[in-house]
Amino acid sequence: MEPSGAGRGRGDGSAAGWAVASVCAALCFSCVPAVADDSVRAGAVPSFFELEAAGAVIGEVRIVAQNIFDLDDPKENNALFRLANLLHIQTRPSVIRRSLLFRSGERVSLRVIEESERALRANSYLYDVSIRPVAYRGGIVDIEVRTRDTWTLQPGISYSRGGGSSTSGLELKEKNLFGTGVSVGIASTSTVDRSGSEFEFAHHQVFGGWTDFSLKQADYSDGSSHSVSLVRPFHALDARWALGASTGQFDQIDSVYSNSVVVGQYRHRQKSAEIFGGWSNGLVDGWVQRFSVGAGYTDDSYVIDPSLVLPAQLPPDQTLAYPFIRYEVIEDRYARVSNRDKIGRPEFFAMGFNSRLQLGRASTSFGSTRDLWLYSGAISKGFESVGGGELLTGLTFSGQHADGQDERQFLGATTRYFLPQGARGLFYAAAFLDAVKNPGPADQLLLGGDNGLRGYPLRYQSGNQRALFAVEERFYTDWYPFQLFRVGGAVFFDVGRAWGGDFQNLANPGWLRDIGFGLRVFSDRSAFGNVLHLDVAFPLDADANIKKVQFLVKTYLTF
Repeated sequence: MEPSGAGRGRGDGSAAGWAVASVCAALCFSCVPAVADDSVRAGAVPSFFELEAAGAVIGEVRIVAQNIFDLDDPKENNALFRLANLLHIQTRPSVIRRSLLFRSGERVSLRVIEESERALRANSYLYDVSIRPVAYRGGIVDIEVRTRDTWTLQPGISYSRGGGSSTSGLELKEKNLFGTGVSVGIASTSTVDRSGSEFEFAHHQVFGGWTDFSLKQADYSDGSSHSVSLVRPFHALDARWALGASTGQFDQIDSVYSNSVVVGQYRHRQKSAEIFGGWSNGLVDGWVQRFSVGAGYTDDSYVIDPSLVLPAQLPPDQTLAYPFIRYEVIEDRYARVSNRDKIGRPEFFAMGFNSRLQLGRASTSFGSTRDLWLYSGAISKGFESVGGGELLTGLTFSGQHADGQDERQFLGATTRYFLPQGARGLFYAAAFLDAVKNPGPADQLLLGGDNGLRGYPLRYQSGNQRALFAVEERFYTDWYPFQLFRVGGAVFFDVGRAWGGDFQNLANPGWLRDIGFGLRVFSDRSAFGNVLHLDVAFPLDADANIKKVQFLVKTYLTF
């Protein structure tokens, strides 16, 4: 569970796909056995590691796109699954082929094949991916790419409860329209803040390549939101260029909280846009450096509505128009794991050093309200621990500098630790630390049952500093009901606090603790890949207004 709020969103991340296992890279090149050109007998095809060492060239690339259920498996050959296969439109082989980073005529690269599998598995409409050599002759190897689809149509009713408040909705979403990889959806939602309707459309292979197009539009009870983007990203470690543009706007009511109670409200309108271009020398000795330049624009305005709870202070209007430069460094190092954030599914943790820094200069000559510097950044690094565990660390920051002083500085630090305990158990510990220095009236850090402190109401504490620590003993079972769901559980302990600023919880301002237990149900064959959390939490530092038992029903992308 991760806190959310000003300066940081949920970062747990979702897992990207997994790679083909390789022989230890520490083996010297001379230890690789010679590969016979006539190795075409069953079971005699060399590994990708051996093929790369022999300088093999890729011949035919065969795409085998399979339906959701394997009817050759007696456990999956029933009337319901046959009907699902009949109704489902399979992913087109051309969509799979365009997602590969290797082509016929190129030399075999184990790294590129592994990255291709990660890229394929990042597509939620695929359940399983396998890339393997199937024939080798005369220095040429044929490769088979075998995939299996997920169920991509999601009609139905959604419901979640956390922090004593409920969220519901009706939705119809398709993640793989006619097998093209296109995602489209409509939804009607109702939350504690607002209700409304949403529409979204996304296509990740526009123009037959790696260009992403996305469109989102929403109309809410308190306003609206619209955004559109067209981006050709750095789609691979060895990608040499990127180009993109985006624009968006929203109109909504923002609230200021104290002890879960709204103490001020105002209307917030924002317009934003960005255009950028980037270049890179690609992957060099296991490292990637990327440079980008661009221009950004944001226009924030705030209006008092007499029908709302009047705020003590209204944030100042601000327009920023600025050129910027961006610098990224990525280390090519990943760990292949399972039973961490998912249940019974492969996961990939980025263990290498990864950083992204951006610096911009807003100027009144460009139309900005003030002359100031804008900066932001993110740094992450993973470490392997004794016993086969992983320690994932991250740091994010942003702010602006004007008139010799820093303003609205956000700093967030995250640490997550995973220690396997046999095949079905895992110890998990996490720490989330956030702070905002010289904040504006809109820069409030919140903590409660909706963002990690599971035994308390949502937005129970607020301030300009926030800390949350969580410890879990997780259990991953091999129970696989109906070949559709994977089941796990957890016992947890949370402790946290938000403090500082003008709107602290004066009734219960100290550290807050809770304990609890819960069930985890992973929708294994669905493209939406949600993990349903059914938790019971007991607050240990509750005041008289808090229920002694909190029930939470929420879906996340992780365990």
